Amino acid sequence: MTDETKAEQQKGSIPLIKWIDRILLSVSLICGGVTLAFMTFYSVFNVLVMRKALGSPIQGAEDLLALSLVVIVALSVPLGARTGAHIEIEVFESRMSRAFAKWSMIFVKLLGIALLAVMSWRLWESGANAVKFGETTQQLLISFEPFYYLLSISIGFYTLVLMLDIWQLLRQNDIRKINVGGEL
Repeated sequence: MTDETKAEQQKGSIPLIKWIDRILLSVSLICGGVTLAFMTFYSVFNVLVMRKALGSPIQGAEDLLALSLVVIVALSVPLGARTGAHIEIEVFESRMSRAFAKWSMIFVKLLGIALLAVMSWRLWESGANAVKFGETTQQLLISFEPFYYLLSISIGFYTLVLMLDIWQLLRQNDIRKINVGGEL
């Protein structure tokens, strides 16, 4: 394979990955930012104004804050995978041949895909059954159903990210990560 062919293959893979990166960044930054702003203002208002000044905290504030944390986690999982924020322990990589390291990475990512696909499916099923089994928050009785669905979609995106990592490893022998502060 010539250098030009390799360059064409690399160029062919970049638009799909850039498109997914833009979606992950946009959704995570906008929705995550709004959720964090809500949590900050709501916590400050509840503690300083309602609890300290008026002596009457907002009923169910903990429920809303706990569900907001679920949203933050769901938004951060696939983005964390694309930025390389997830922990990888590479104890033996320096002693492996380059080919063995590549194929062991592919094997581990395939195991991850299988595990995450089952997890996404089971989260979706849990969301479908949440109302039936009465899974709600303690005080406000907010159903967990949409949050199970959100986590299922998030884990599904993480599965897609792992598939794209394998694709990049097979085509380029390297995984291009998002540089959050830089260009896509």
